Amino acid sequence: MGCFFSKKSKSNSVPLGNNTDEAPKQYSWDKREKADPKDYTLTGLKDITVGRLPGTLNGKPFVIQDCVNCNIFVLDHSATISIDDCVNCRIVFGPVKGSVFFRDCKDIKCVVACQQFRARDCKKMDVFLCCATQPIIESSTGMKFGCFQYYYPELAFHFKDAGLSIFNNNWSNIHDFTPVSGENNWSLLPEDAKVADFVPAPDPESDFKSVRISTEADRSIVPLTKGGRRKDSEESCLFVFFAGDYTTANARKLIDEATSKGFVLVQTKEVSMKPEDARRVFQNSADDLVEWINKGPVTALELNGDGAVEGCKTIASEVFSGTKIFVSDNKNTSTRDVDSFFNFADMQMGL
Repeated sequence: MGCFFSKKSKSNSVPLGNNTDEAPKQYSWDKREKADPKDYTLTGLKDITVGRLPGTLNGKPFVIQDCVNCNIFVLDHSATISIDDCVNCRIVFGPVKGSVFFRDCKDIKCVVACQQFRARDCKKMDVFLCCATQPIIESSTGMKFGCFQYYYPELAFHFKDAGLSIFNNNWSNIHDFTPVSGENNWSLLPEDAKVADFVPAPDPESDFKSVRISTEADRSIVPLTKGGRRKDSEESCLFVFFAGDYTTANARKLIDEATSKGFVLVQTKEVSMKPEDARRVFQNSADDLVEWINKGPVTALELNGDGAVEGCKTIASEVFSGTKIFVSDNKNTSTRDVDSFFNFADMQMGL
């Protein structure tokens, strides 16, 4: 049955907008709950354990200011975080989609994962960092950096929600805007530095007792890398996984296998490539890899140690025989492989 309109109904129609019985139109922005700024701010606190549980920020910006001697756990993903005028605080941040900006802070120990890290007019900070870009300090002294080491069950999802890759971590590649001749404003934490010695777990009586936190390096969501520290061996091997459902799990498996054999993970990167990039980086192996390059980002790892190339080739054949990978063929060309890939990746990421 079709619809029809009689002439009578048409003549009795009411012009739009003049019907006083009509309910006022509701817009989506009227229906949204108004955010309370207090939910996204910590101000003027002292001698307290405080923060936000998973699921409470959901990508909103967050502000911390004028806090003294506090343990602060922000265990959710956020848009940006600014920290101003805080003294003697221990802080953990879940993944931040944009920038984490410390200003006028002193005696801070923190765990941070972010797109951009900045510190201005700060003194004495120990930072366990995962940063997608080059970390920046300005007019700051006594800054020490180590590789991010942290775990809680929702953390992998929070990295994804924040658009961060666990493999893109420039924690040791610091840029000092205001260097002083003959002085070092920053350094790297000792290689065996443990988060638990700097940022203790939340008090069991606090609101965070329900979150299963681990600071053990082997449980960290972000692979523990040597970064810019001096390499122990002149031999490094490039190991590359191509996009697929198990890329992250495979990379973790490789790290476990390689470190159990005494090799050291120096750096990792996840980056998209074009066929012409593959030819420049992989050279003679490129033609075989082009179709895999087109499937999505590649994940590369540099493993260092005497015998790393043969060791990685053995792992490749024994553990990843059914997986498409690239692994350096011999130690005469492996340094070139490593340099070619990571120089390309750094250029792609603007580092």
